Amino acid sequence: MPSDASPAGDAAIPVRHRPEAARFEAEIDGHLCLLTYQIDPARRRVAFDHTGVPALLQGRGIAAELVRQGLAWAEAQGLQVLPRCSYVAVYMRRHPETRPLLEPRG
Repeated sequence: MPSDASPAGDAAIPVRHRPEAARFEAEIDGHLCLLTYQIDPARRRVAFDHTGVPALLQGRGIAAELVRQGLAWAEAQGLQVLPRCSYVAVYMRRHPETRPLLEPRG
């Protein structure tokens, strides 16, 4: 099983989008896990800048599910993605189907 897959399946990780806080979050076992972002509406892009999962929860696929849902949202909004967070960049390299979302380098 890939290290970024959820052993229990995606349905086991309840992710909530909080646009007013510019983040996706999941509360697991009383701990908050986050994917934060910044939108540049003029350029139609979103920069994912931080993924945070407490050490005791790592390895459960939580970060991957946060990123998967964040990227799905970006695609639905017609936003290009700037992966400022190293985890998001690695996730996108591992999932070539997400590469069309990358902001073109100029």
